[in-house]
Amino acid sequence: MSTSNVPALRPEGALAAKSQAGASGGEFLTFRLGAEEYGIDILKVQEIRSYEPPTRIANAPDFIKGVVNLRGVIVPIVDLRLKLGCPTAEYNSFTVVIVLNVKNRVVGAVVDSVSDVLELAKDSIRPAPELSSSSVDTSFITGIGAVADRMLILMDIEGLMSSADMGLMEAAVAAA
Repeated sequence: MSTSNVPALRPEGALAAKSQAGASGGEFLTFRLGAEEYGIDILKVQEIRSYEPPTRIANAPDFIKGVVNLRGVIVPIVDLRLKLGCPTAEYNSFTVVIVLNVKNRVVGAVVDSVSDVLELAKDSIRPAPELSSSSVDTSFITGIGAVADRMLILMDIEGLMSSADMGLMEAAVAAA
């Protein structure tokens, strides 16, 4: 797949700028996982790449698909569809990897497709729902964005990728 249908992103230098998008508003990269649309802080995104099968790592959880070599950097690839419990995770021409810079570590996130970059004002973001069920983890949802006639689930991608069950950030945190 060519990346010509992927929205243009800022140069890497601009991504290093300090900003906290979330409940306070900001720019979000939107993507699809199944029938749902999600948004993540654009400042965490390094680039968007077409999906290529990674090199599998023995004994890794199902949602960690393996690693790829990205210009000399070994990048773990996490399938967000599997991590977040989507019923199916089919790989097709729309499947992409969002390359993220999370806590000074590069991580790839597989998603069904990328939509666009949206700017959301603070007043168009509602608080994340509080669910009493212990089986539903909403700690990585920072809010719900109202965009025209659709809902956008705003995700704390840094919190999700650095959570203990992911096991991706221990080496980076220990080195810091």
